[in-house]
Amino acid sequence: QVQLVESGGGLVQAGESLRLSCAGSGSIFSRNTMAWYRQAPGKQREWVARISPGSIINYADSVKGRFTISTDNAKNTMYLQMNSLKPEDTAVYYCNLFYSKFPWGQGTQVTVSS
Repeated sequence: QVQLVESGGGLVQAGESLRLSCAGSGSIFSRNTMAWYRQAPGKQREWVARISPGSIINYADSVKGRFTISTDNAKNTMYLQMNSLKPEDTAVYYCNLFYSKFPWGQGTQVTVSS
């Protein structure tokens, strides 16, 4: 069974940057549209960014221009570069398929202080 493991979260101040990583197995990233999601306290999980095997990329309006999604198929890893972080970006961040879902991993906590 495919496992996705998120890492790279932390506590930062507003305006700073973080890079999240999503480690997978096999050729998952080269065969599937993948996405980053986040869930803030008391809110539903929401989609943040997605990337297709052909590198077609889309972002939620709330992160457009600040976040960058990418994959390194050789390393079986997906990244989310997050710049100009805002307190409202505080959430647990997850990676998963976009059109279907593997079991959710633990996620990685991102906390942005004002």
